[in-house]
Amino acid sequence: MTYHYTAVIVKCGEWFAGTIKELSGVHTQGKTVEEVKENLKEAISMVIESNLKHFQEIANMMNILKKIWP
Repeated sequence: MTYHYTAVIVKCGEWFAGTIKELSGVHTQGKTVEEVKENLKEAISMVIESNLKHFQEIANMMNILKKIWP
């Protein structure tokens, strides 16, 4: 499955900064636009992986709570 995201890249002095509009927490920087694009790809993977891990932990806690308080 392929997803498409909107990257916003701006020049800040001698550096470029980038973020992904659709994913909170995906931000990076680099000396070139290409470096920012590569860093954003890595950051997207890291944020999605982290979000999934936290979602699974919450789902597990909710299942435990359902057993305690039916």
